[in-house]
Amino acid sequence: MVLALMAGDLTLAKGSSESGCTLQGTPRHASFSEPGDFVIGGFFNIHYNVITTDNNYTSRPKAPHCTGSLDFREVRFARTMVFAIKEINNSSELLPGVTLGYQIHDSCASVPVAVKVVFQLVNGIEPVFFPNQSCSESTTVHAVVGDSSSTSSIAMSRILGPFGIPQVSHYATCACLSDKLQYPTFSRTIPSDYYQAAALARLVKHFGWTWIGAVRSDTDYGNNGMAAFLQAAQAEGICVEYSEALYRTNPRAKVRRVAEVISRSTARVVVAFISPGDMLVLLSELEGRLMAPLQWIGSEDWVTDRMMSNFRLFAGAIGFGIPRSVIPGLRDFLLDLGPAQVSHSPLLTEFWESAFGCSLGGSQTAAGQKTCDGNQNLQDLQNPYTDTSHLRISNMVYKAVYAIAHAIHGIICTDEPNTPPHCNASIRVVPCQVTERLRKVNFSRNGYKVSFDANGDPVAIYELVNWQMMRDGHMEFVTVGHYDVSAPDGQVLIINKNITWAVGQPQVPVSVCSASCPPSTRKAVQRGRPVCCYDCVPCAEGEISNATDSLDCITCPADYWPNAEKDACVLKPVEFLSFHEVLGIILAACSVTGACMAFMVAVVFYRHRDTPIVKANNSELSFMLVFSLKLCFLCSLTFIGQPSDWSCMLRHTAFGITFVLCISCVLGKTLVVLMAFRATLPGSNVMKWFGPLHQRMSVLAFTLIQVLICVFWLTTCPPFPNKNMKHYKEKIILECDVGSTVGFWAVLGYIGLLSILCFVLAFLARKLPDNFNEAKFITFSMLIFCAVWITFIPAYVSSPGKFTVAVEIFAILASSFGLIVCIFFPKCFIILFRPEQNTKKHMMGKMPSKSF
Repeated sequence: MVLALMAGDLTLAKGSSESGCTLQGTPRHASFSEPGDFVIGGFFNIHYNVITTDNNYTSRPKAPHCTGSLDFREVRFARTMVFAIKEINNSSELLPGVTLGYQIHDSCASVPVAVKVVFQLVNGIEPVFFPNQSCSESTTVHAVVGDSSSTSSIAMSRILGPFGIPQVSHYATCACLSDKLQYPTFSRTIPSDYYQAAALARLVKHFGWTWIGAVRSDTDYGNNGMAAFLQAAQAEGICVEYSEALYRTNPRAKVRRVAEVISRSTARVVVAFISPGDMLVLLSELEGRLMAPLQWIGSEDWVTDRMMSNFRLFAGAIGFGIPRSVIPGLRDFLLDLGPAQVSHSPLLTEFWESAFGCSLGGSQTAAGQKTCDGNQNLQDLQNPYTDTSHLRISNMVYKAVYAIAHAIHGIICTDEPNTPPHCNASIRVVPCQVTERLRKVNFSRNGYKVSFDANGDPVAIYELVNWQMMRDGHMEFVTVGHYDVSAPDGQVLIINKNITWAVGQPQVPVSVCSASCPPSTRKAVQRGRPVCCYDCVPCAEGEISNATDSLDCITCPADYWPNAEKDACVLKPVEFLSFHEVLGIILAACSVTGACMAFMVAVVFYRHRDTPIVKANNSELSFMLVFSLKLCFLCSLTFIGQPSDWSCMLRHTAFGITFVLCISCVLGKTLVVLMAFRATLPGSNVMKWFGPLHQRMSVLAFTLIQVLICVFWLTTCPPFPNKNMKHYKEKIILECDVGSTVGFWAVLGYIGLLSILCFVLAFLARKLPDNFNEAKFITFSMLIFCAVWITFIPAYVSSPGKFTVAVEIFAILASSFGLIVCIFFPKCFIILFRPEQNTKKHMMGKMPSKSF
């Protein structure tokens, strides 16, 4: 049986004839190490470049060699792990009597290097090991802290998982690592990018930036983080003009193309989910380009990196970082290094020489490099290693070590109330036990709570960091707010300080594809473009929008209409013919004038009731006609004013009954004329059948028919007030609906029938003697009456709103004036101004007229 675990040049093989596992490759030595009862592995990206050689398969491959300048911040992370372990070893409360060891390695931000070291930690570096045990068990480390990158952490977790070795990362934020099916032993003290992506999307939305650019590292960290951000941004209604990816080892042409996309874009806000090393490569192309100031929104990987603060291009940048913290004693520990102590560690030697620019004795001196004279002091340095004013990721390392220590403590130690804990270092602890206990840890250290959820993630809490240029020209990271997922709604994102924006931006920058649509308009997406690119379309008639950037206009309710600005619905004005407007006043005046005229005619006739001209043609019918005309004039007043249930029923029935009464009287007078001359013929006794009683009965009968029609109309479907919204959309016409159109036209038709009958009879009586004949006056009055009401029909149908009522009133007044003028004015003129003609002799003196 052969078990092969390949990692660069490291191979462990087990043959059936061998007594143990044989190391086939050259192991990598730890940057910092210390033995202990329980050993914790550590991985940090202290270097960012690796020298590799092509394999020729004829000789043993050479081990990858880390090169390039040191990342002083990562050195601080590694030293923080050492500090935490030493602090735990000196503690009487946590793992008393138990010593923790460590194996800290430089992964060089390289997956092959990280994988090689993981195999080494899992299997050990002894030439022949595990003589009586399975090669699938680990005897070197019980837990691992790291790595600083998500990509390396993913590769490490896939190896550590089958062995059950817990891995606690301080800086791997890829949301994919929360998947416990793929990474069952992975945990972290830094929040997942899932929460950071949501926080960045909310931040962008908070400032109204709907048109942005996006740049990411072409790694698991950048790709997964940006994918989560784009999903959250889409949910917030944010559009992305471009999304570009790059990696530090990409050809320069590709990096240049990304820089050109950024500089030519119209988006003034750029969200960068990118690592510091990749950002430095991009900066080398962006610097010197002529472009408008950009507002950078950064992920925590680079937005709190002091190495980036020397670039003025990032002035005003904002982003979320891990909250600052204080670790008592850490600064003194970091600065407690001298040449004697440094010389025992190759990594610290390189760090010392790089920090002070000199060469320690015994090391190879570069050309022109001075030798360190021993007077160098770390306290005189200002670099990311010595800067402990913003301990963010260092605290994540610190908490990761303590979380592992608490897990081991829970396995080998017993805690009794009021007694010091007792630990048994001889208990055999397998890594899967540490993994299980790690999920349950819940403690506070230096005021910072440490716990993990089911996915191995902590509670997501961020600080909002703003890069502000100070007066002396240096860049300062200022905390201007915070983001807490566990806070109540409305308090998740809090901004409590003023933000300094990008150079040349005195206020919040504007980054939109299209300007906001004001109220009274709606957004219409431009064809073929993102939803953030739109035109502002005015709301249609009858619609409003009362908010900025409305997607749709709101239709006003039936009784409402948009105001002039189309940003609010207001009650439609209600229109009806009232007594307060000019038209209503004129018609009311005409109505009262006509009633007064009828009253004066009645007075004249009453005072001269014994004269022949009054007695002619039945004076009783004349008084009844004058009375009905007075009612006709007055009934027009019921058409003016706000319609109500009673006024609507009264106006139409009063009009119909009074007019029938009036026409019936005129018809009676016409019949009297005809019968009177008929009675003069020899042997005629027609007047016997049409005396005063019959005349009154005929008027009553004709009027009663109209009364019955009106009663039927009112009982079946009476008129009622109605809000007419058809003629005018912007106002309501309050009118009387006739209810039953059959009843309405039956009333008018009956009036028309009597009018035509009266007109025909009067026309037949036109050749009777002039002095005794009023038939021609009745003919003229009925001609006017019929003409008015014939023209009334089309005018009534076509007139809108209150003018319909005005037309109806005009028809009533015109026909009433026609009757009173044509029938009574000639008689009144004779009575008042020609009394000599008001004699029986004069009225009987002329022969019948020859013509009309």
